[in-house]
Amino acid sequence: MIAEALVNNLWVIIAALLVFTMTIAVGLLEIGELGEGFDFSLLKTMLMTGAALVVMAAVGFNTAFAPTWDGIIGNPFYAPGFFLGGFAGSTAGPVQGLWWSVNPPYATDGLTVSTYFLFETAFAAVTLALVGVILLKKVRLSAFAPYSIVYFVLIWNLPAAWIWNPTGWLAKLGMVDFAGGLVVHGAAGAAGLGILWQVWREERARGHATSPQVPIRVSPGWLTWAILLLWVGWFGFNPGSVLAFNDEALVVVITTFLAAASAMLSFLATVYLVQGDRPSLLNATNGILMGLIVITPLAGFVSPGSAIILGALGGPLFLLGEMLFSRWKWYSDPVGLLPGHLLGGLFGVAMIAFFAQSAFSTGSGASALPNGLLFGGGWSAVHQLGLEALGIVAVCVTVFVLSFVTMWVIAQAIGGITRPEAGQS
Repeated sequence: MIAEALVNNLWVIIAALLVFTMTIAVGLLEIGELGEGFDFSLLKTMLMTGAALVVMAAVGFNTAFAPTWDGIIGNPFYAPGFFLGGFAGSTAGPVQGLWWSVNPPYATDGLTVSTYFLFETAFAAVTLALVGVILLKKVRLSAFAPYSIVYFVLIWNLPAAWIWNPTGWLAKLGMVDFAGGLVVHGAAGAAGLGILWQVWREERARGHATSPQVPIRVSPGWLTWAILLLWVGWFGFNPGSVLAFNDEALVVVITTFLAAASAMLSFLATVYLVQGDRPSLLNATNGILMGLIVITPLAGFVSPGSAIILGALGGPLFLLGEMLFSRWKWYSDPVGLLPGHLLGGLFGVAMIAFFAQSAFSTGSGASALPNGLLFGGGWSAVHQLGLEALGIVAVCVTVFVLSFVTMWVIAQAIGGITRPEAGQS
């Protein structure tokens, strides 16, 4: 058991490091899609990483993952307490101490406080990086800095406490989200919408009839590096979410990579058939990302064959999302937070009730998850679909409201969140 726990801790730490690389890779993705003039994106993602580590260590880790108060928010005073034990002269808490939710009676992974903290903090950081793709050159850093503190204490933490914390109210009802289709991608989209609404209010007050659009200027080298790092980083994102180095973790590697490849081919084919566009680096990148997003909430619950089908569905779904979201001109979203992360994440969560198979979900720690409708789940699967839908509505509404209110308060305090030159490309 000791050797198994050591292997699990090593595995999850490596996975956490891979997820941390994804935060910076999101900055590279922005440069790759918007041009090298957006080098601010790199500074932004570095600052997000630093803020995530400090704020999550101070209190955010507990508000998300400590035993909850009435299933709503984690107890900030739960041991080891603030700053992972503060200045105690012992390693027993953060290094040798075991975190309650990933050890008996909830699990048998044997993860320490420090391992689990690093892993979940990496997820928090990359989620804010996804939210940040809509900042462009419009939102002031002096507005986003205080927003990030609220984000790592409350906005990101509530969905995590509700779904990934075994005492969360949605978790106790039976809702699942393997690696963050809702906690990461869907919630990032909802948070981004909240910021975009405040941006639009300020742009409209300046006399704009529509939000000034930021053009795509592909930088091939940066875009290729970005999707490579993100694709490899997802190796930590999904397989690492098993929280143990076992057979199921290896299956998740396969489902993740197959869905990404399938979605890329599907999107390229869809764009060609519908719009007549030949394959391009940008479309290949968006296809890979959509496949990775769609499979994220299901990767530990489905078979490799289902992963290919889900990826294939992701291609036309992304094009449909682009067409729908492009109709609204009150915001600019050139990197695709809404058609990709919001739509793809929510779609993947809903598909749990259709594609889940107990043979796979049991190995990922979700033994109570019934088979999906496509695998004989019957009314149990219909009930699961209702739970997933409830979670989607609760999380998206809550995150949108908190995100908008936070930015509105900041705007009142500093005289607006947008730059005076907002809208200039």
